[in-house]
Amino acid sequence: MKCDLAEKLFDFAVDVIGFIRRFPRSPEYRVISYQLCKAATSSGANYEKASAGSSRQDFICKTEISLREMKASNYWLRIIRSIGNEESEMKERCEKLIDESSQLSKILASIVVSAKKRVKDRSRCLFTFLF
Repeated sequence: MKCDLAEKLFDFAVDVIGFIRRFPRSPEYRVISYQLCKAATSSGANYEKASAGSSRQDFICKTEISLREMKASNYWLRIIRSIGNEESEMKERCEKLIDESSQLSKILASIVVSAKKRVKDRSRCLFTFLF
């Protein structure tokens, strides 16, 4: 059964939103939750834009943005893990989201590398054909 990456990114964003709704209302958590929510939702949105890209280069650019936003999500989640004194259920959810963001980052990085390689191979092939 093929898993759709866009759906996984969407589910990740929804999980993050559910997670941050349970944060304390302190100033630092407000800032962190805002940054985390922006990064998590932006990753999926940029991947969806990449899928509708107007060119191979546009696809690569948007997928790279998606990757950077996923890495930012991972960063904010690790901050939460480090400063948090939440109950064990929140810690477990945080660890799950950290793991998921790491896996999604690896998938996105692999897509970027493959897409760049295809562009390079095509340009090399075209250059050889022309000369």
